[in-house]
Amino acid sequence: MRFDELNLEADVLQGLDAMNFKETTPVQEATIPVVLEGKDLIACAQTGTGKTAAYILPLLNLLTKKTNQKNSVRAIVIAPTRELAQQIDMQFEGFSYFLPISTFVVAGGGDGAQWDMQKRGLQMGADVMIATPGRLISHLLNTKVDLSGVEYLVLDEADRMLDMGFYDDIMQICSFIPSKRQTLLFSATMPPKIRQLARNILHEPAEVNIAISKPNEAIKQSAYICYEPQKMGIINDIFSHEIKGKTIIFSSSKLKVKQLTTALCRLKYNARAMHSDLEQAQREEVMLDYKNGKIDILVATDIVARGIDITDIVLVINYDVPHDPEDYIHRIGRTARANAEGEAITFVSAEEQDKFYRIEKFLEREIPKAPVPAALGETPQYDIIALDKRSSRKGHYRHNGKNRKGNRRRPRNDQRPKRKA
Repeated sequence: MRFDELNLEADVLQGLDAMNFKETTPVQEATIPVVLEGKDLIACAQTGTGKTAAYILPLLNLLTKKTNQKNSVRAIVIAPTRELAQQIDMQFEGFSYFLPISTFVVAGGGDGAQWDMQKRGLQMGADVMIATPGRLISHLLNTKVDLSGVEYLVLDEADRMLDMGFYDDIMQICSFIPSKRQTLLFSATMPPKIRQLARNILHEPAEVNIAISKPNEAIKQSAYICYEPQKMGIINDIFSHEIKGKTIIFSSSKLKVKQLTTALCRLKYNARAMHSDLEQAQREEVMLDYKNGKIDILVATDIVARGIDITDIVLVINYDVPHDPEDYIHRIGRTARANAEGEAITFVSAEEQDKFYRIEKFLEREIPKAPVPAALGETPQYDIIALDKRSSRKGHYRHNGKNRKGNRRRPRNDQRPKRKA
């Protein structure tokens, strides 16, 4: 569907035309009409499908239909991280270029001057506030803020916010804004805790599910079955061929990220690290340099597995296998964005084969295995039959405390009732 087939205002369409946006993505086609009708919405879509524009465009359309006469905050977008909040703000600026819409960000980091600037923005009012939960709560408790004019609330990457422990903060924020509002909840996954949140803050929501928890088909996936010491040799082999775009290398460990970045720099690769030990200003500098092409390779923990929207990332390397399939989906979703193609490569050591097999079962497909360069020596065997047997044994006990025969399992020593003296 084309954007001009939707019931969008002429000025909104002009901004889309200037950015060369013509065709909607499936999530945009499904959600924009629902939001324009004024309904609450719970939308589940995989990363990289354009769900940010799916709420920005109809929100801009609704905001332009009447002016902000009280100079109050009319819409709040809550995001899990400062980086994502800033990216959302940039997208608002792009889409609203021809519109009289004001936005500002309330997020952590920075110094006292930034706190004061955010405080003035809250007190003066703006059409849209993009905020992280913790910083917004701090302002609500310490700054005289009037949010009685809020008409729209958007929760972006709601599952990520709940994983980070922001459930109570979200509920507290909702207590400061009118109950009569339009609420939109966007999430990449739909676990029970998201359902619970939706029941508490949404009113008779429409629901949209687009390709739940499946990778973008434009991503070419492959894996190397190898020993841990062989991984750096495989990276050297990969980078011996020209990479026409940016690369992200993911690791689950901050220590390994630091060590890998040092090793890459010694080999004269243009690499920088991104992890939670960096100060906020350092993280912003690294991301800006990466986005502007000053850095070729970003070595990162899962801190950027979500919330980074850079369109020319062509290669994602999982230096180690992520802990669960959802992390895998979000990591490789950093490539093949905005209708582009991309590649995702995972290094699977002998100790990580169980985790990787769980990912393949989750995806319901076998990921192609690439041959390790012969110069690196012998490699471990990837035995699907043995992995399947191990997986079955690990799943022997059910969550209700009974095994497959229906007998209650024997409790561990620390769960058994103590004998009375």
